[in-house]
Amino acid sequence: MKKTLFLNPPSFDGFDGGAGARYQAKREVKSNWYPTWLGQLAALVPGSKLVDAPASGKTLDDVLALARDYELVVMYASAATYASEVKVAEAFKRANPAIMVGMVGAHVATVPEESVKASSAIDFVARHEFDYTILEVAEGKPLAEVDGLSFVGPDGAVVHTKDRELIHDMDALPYPGPVYRRDLDVNDYFIGYIKHPYMSFYTGRGCKSKCSFCLWPQTIGGRVYRARSAANVIEEVKQARALFPEVKEFFFDDDTFTDDLDRVEEIARGIGHLGVPWSCNAKANIPRKTLEVLKANGLRVLLVGYESGVQEILNNIRKGLRLDIVRKFAKDCHELGIIVHGTFVLGLPGETRETIKQTLAFAKEVNPRTLQVSMAAPYPGTELYEQAIANGWFKRDETLVMNDGWQVAALSYPDLSSDEIFAAVADFYKAFYFRPAKIGEILLEMIQDWDMMKRRLREGVEFFQFLRTRDAARAC
Repeated sequence: MKKTLFLNPPSFDGFDGGAGARYQAKREVKSNWYPTWLGQLAALVPGSKLVDAPASGKTLDDVLALARDYELVVMYASAATYASEVKVAEAFKRANPAIMVGMVGAHVATVPEESVKASSAIDFVARHEFDYTILEVAEGKPLAEVDGLSFVGPDGAVVHTKDRELIHDMDALPYPGPVYRRDLDVNDYFIGYIKHPYMSFYTGRGCKSKCSFCLWPQTIGGRVYRARSAANVIEEVKQARALFPEVKEFFFDDDTFTDDLDRVEEIARGIGHLGVPWSCNAKANIPRKTLEVLKANGLRVLLVGYESGVQEILNNIRKGLRLDIVRKFAKDCHELGIIVHGTFVLGLPGETRETIKQTLAFAKEVNPRTLQVSMAAPYPGTELYEQAIANGWFKRDETLVMNDGWQVAALSYPDLSSDEIFAAVADFYKAFYFRPAKIGEILLEMIQDWDMMKRRLREGVEFFQFLRTRDAARAC
């Protein structure tokens, strides 16, 4: 077995785009997601080590000090920062010419030939679902015999081995909790709407929805929800409870944890007695009877992708939701005391100045406790990317983030410019949060909880810095 280092490489300060994030950019409020994909790999490969440089504040010099201690380094790479990750790979090769360097992630899975040819320092990239692919490389199997790999052959041509089958026995994957305890500090990970410290899980991969912009289901997870058994998930939560007594909330980071209602109810009943609140990603169509079961068994927050308040745009992106159902869901959550963190995306196909106003009005109507506003990002491998290229909304050589990590407005339409989309984000935030009722709601939350008081004050400072610095960065 090769001595293996799994590395979430150094990046922009405050960059929330590494091995667990869906939007690859600095956010308006600093957050760190667990490196879940790399954590799963580290749990599979005996004797390996997981290093999350952005979360732990490690610099390139810090991680290069490890280069000579390992035979294989596997890095998570993203579309927005691939040039930076290539430089890290080259630095590792200079520090230890014998080390094998591999890349994983949605970007290299989508454009493997371009990715592996980016530098001679990159020995291989793993395509699509890569867990057992990396295990076989670490075991020393010849690259040509490992399914799901792309590498440069002796003649200089890129070799693509056959695609690896998706994993269907999800229960066979080991729990990453012991790796997190050994290699990470839970205090380094925080999300604005989740209690701190928290612990993140993936209990399944893929998503039944067909959203044209969503990265993971189209590049790695697939559009079928493959999930671990409820009993297996319950045991993992019990293990995490024992390993991390300091954790104040569990978060289920599956693309849509609520895709299987019977399963999510069984999990809720199985963990409710542990006394730790939990939260999850959800679709805004959960029936009230299921919400009641979840709330009664510890559910605190639902992270919900509303995306838009305009039915035509939801149809354009194949969201598979009706606004009347969304409104009923939001009403039920308010009545049951379930907090909702809503996410919205500006600049999706069909967006106009008027639809942005309609989405803002809708956001005020459903009134999530907190929200996140992003700009549509055409990541390679998504239907949105192909659609944007075909219609001239986006050019292949355009970037997805600015030089300091802020997200750019990548799409531009004949009747709605990228500048207008960019400006609309800050306007949306201010119009939603700077309302007397919302300010009062947040102040009440702060008064009732000292920890929340400190967090909201910090986030307030970060938010105003976001408003100031992203505009300055765009002007440069």
